[in-house]
Amino acid sequence: MSAPGQGSDGDEGGVFRRAWAILWKDLLIEGRNKQSFTAMVSFAALVLFLFTFAVGPDPELLGRLAGGLLWVGIVFTGMLSLSRTYQSEEKGGGLEGLKMYPGELRSIYLGKLAANLVLLTLVEALLFPAAAVLFQIDMWPHAPQLAAVAFLGTFGFSVVGTFYAALTVHLRARELMLPLLLFPALVPVLLGAVNATTLTLTGDPMGNFDMWFRLLVAFDVIFFVVCTWIFPILLED
Repeated sequence: MSAPGQGSDGDEGGVFRRAWAILWKDLLIEGRNKQSFTAMVSFAALVLFLFTFAVGPDPELLGRLAGGLLWVGIVFTGMLSLSRTYQSEEKGGGLEGLKMYPGELRSIYLGKLAANLVLLTLVEALLFPAAAVLFQIDMWPHAPQLAAVAFLGTFGFSVVGTFYAALTVHLRARELMLPLLLFPALVPVLLGAVNATTLTLTGDPMGNFDMWFRLLVAFDVIFFVVCTWIFPILLED
């Protein structure tokens, strides 16, 4: 018996080709209207500016809070992307068409996950330099370590967020239910990302960075495997 969601072309090559097609479609749609990306960048800039204004001009305080404030901005901004993950398919009945197309249903999840990851990474490429200016922090010496933490945190956020976006896509109050269901599941990845970012920026005399970094890696691997495996069951139900 085949695994859930496996069709006649359930080979790995077919899965990744189909996922790539979904990713390319979503990026083409975003490239044409630019509504989601523009809204995400504008919202992220506004959030960072408000945080900086609320905390005040104290460089030492801004440095201690920078990791937490930065990831709060990333999560709030990422919610805009997640809320639109399946919007085009739902309006035009495209999701049902994707489900009926022969092949692995997991490719839908992988393609949507990749699209969310690309969009959020592009936003962060603008967000981190802006945060360095607003928070008065020199991030450049820590760029490789920050990039690794940012990737793991963003990947974990996108893995869980893409799954819960599919879970709530048919709910009438999905804009309310998505964050209510998602935020508790994000606690481990946010703890790891915030603490790893803060330790990178402020110093790590106790050597705790590795613990939080390993938490991010473990979260990403476990939830990626679990969400990818049960996604076809979610669509079938």
